[in-house]
Amino acid sequence: MVRVAVDVMGGDNAPGEIIKGCLKALRESAEIQLFLVGREEAIQRELEGESYDAVRLHIVNATEVIETGEAPVLSIRKKKDSSIVRGMRLVREQEADAFVSAGSSGAILVGGQLIVGRISGVERAPFAPLVPTDRGGVTLLLDAGANVDARPKQLLQFAKMGSIYMEHVMGIPAPRVAILNIGVEEEKGNALVKETFPLLKAAEGINFTGSIEAREVVHGAADVCVCEAFTGNMVLKTIEGTASALLHMMKNACMSSTRSKLGALLLKPALKETLQKFDATRHGGAPMLGLRGLVVKVHGNAGEGEICNAILQCRTFHEAGINHYISKELNLGAGEDQGDCSGSSGASDRAHRG
Repeated sequence: MVRVAVDVMGGDNAPGEIIKGCLKALRESAEIQLFLVGREEAIQRELEGESYDAVRLHIVNATEVIETGEAPVLSIRKKKDSSIVRGMRLVREQEADAFVSAGSSGAILVGGQLIVGRISGVERAPFAPLVPTDRGGVTLLLDAGANVDARPKQLLQFAKMGSIYMEHVMGIPAPRVAILNIGVEEEKGNALVKETFPLLKAAEGINFTGSIEAREVVHGAADVCVCEAFTGNMVLKTIEGTASALLHMMKNACMSSTRSKLGALLLKPALKETLQKFDATRHGGAPMLGLRGLVVKVHGNAGEGEICNAILQCRTFHEAGINHYISKELNLGAGEDQGDCSGSSGASDRAHRG
């Protein structure tokens, strides 16, 4: 049984869609126990008339909410009774195995490092979303928003953690690891890429294949794509924005005339199948790799389906024992908590707040 704490107050669709996603996850898996963290009165109101297994659903009252525009470090320290802080403390105190939130990216990043804490020896914890590819598979993109000023050694750690994730969670043997670059030639790139490339090339335990350009990410040219957070977030948001724009254009084109409407009707099954392949919400959210417990960030506008999938993702992650493999690969022991302010708050303040 995996125990998942869910921030039901975070995101654009809270608490309604968040709670619907929780109930859906309970129906789909008997191996999940949920802690709904938020204002108890609001949660009870949403649960009225719903059918669910009360033995596996618990309410944790949290009276405060951290809004997206608030300063992450200050809000984590000041709002001790917020849904994000209370949920992460459940993970820290080992009352929950994972935490899921659609709330402030900055607060989740800071809370993950200061409350949950990093595995001993892990310098930075990256956001690592799965990006759908045109081959029907996925590419792990990291870092996609946590550490905009990462150093070469940290990118090497990202590569190792990403490789472990793809092997043990996604079942890909010897996953191909590449660094995101402006060209495939080894001599290309900025200072960070040029310094990181030889580290990846010499590293044992990863299948490094060289550089790839951003356009190759959605073509599945690598299983793990490594970069710092500024670049990664730009790539991720561009992919999401392009997909949204194309969908909007297709809908307009299909409704432009009687002929196009008839054509769309014939193409509907193929279009539906194609669009499903590029639906990133099917894979849940973006885990923060390298923390002592699992923290998953979902889109701020996440609905029932994405919340459900993120919760199910937590079960897979937990059962795979990722943290054990990360510690082993980095030649680390079980390690003490590194969730202190030194060395992490500066990066957290500069991190992307999506």
